[in-house]
Amino acid sequence: MVIKKSERIVGKTLVFRDAGINDADFIYSLRVDEEKSRHLSKVSGELESQIRWLREYEGRSNEAYFIISSLENIPFGTVRLYGADKDRFCWGSWIMINGAPPHAAIESAMMVYEYAINHLGFNSAYFQVHKSNQSVWKFHERFGAERTKEDEVQYHYTLSREAINASMNRYRRYLVDGIVVQGGKS
Repeated sequence: MVIKKSERIVGKTLVFRDAGINDADFIYSLRVDEEKSRHLSKVSGELESQIRWLREYEGRSNEAYFIISSLENIPFGTVRLYGADKDRFCWGSWIMINGAPPHAAIESAMMVYEYAINHLGFNSAYFQVHKSNQSVWKFHERFGAERTKEDEVQYHYTLSREAINASMNRYRRYLVDGIVVQGGKS
């Protein structure tokens, strides 16, 4: 299985747009915000390092990094799919601005799973969440994620296809018509 980039993925009220150099300021502002980034890997350097990372990302395959925005292109956050391992994928870099619509978290998670499972063909997900990020790990556990191990800093999770399907059905109102994928990339 391979993670493919797409130019746009349209959900019910949100859009995932492939991140590019023009998004460096927005991404950097999220990454250096002390409240938002306290559960993420630390950013080193200045805005230029974010631009450099985005340039490198453009040349990489098997990874997709999206800006989460409204249908009107107002940016709300980021999310990244990476780490393809046979029929499972990893996702993270999931950050939302303060003031994002209350449904943005659940709809964006649903969009991640809809894209990865029904468009890319993956069967399960895995990811890590900082132990101190209680609201996020509780969100994932409500969604059906199973905690498989922990280290000093993080909980490690897997989410089976069955659990994904069950949650996709339970929360279907947030993504009634699924997603529309526009402009696939290699």
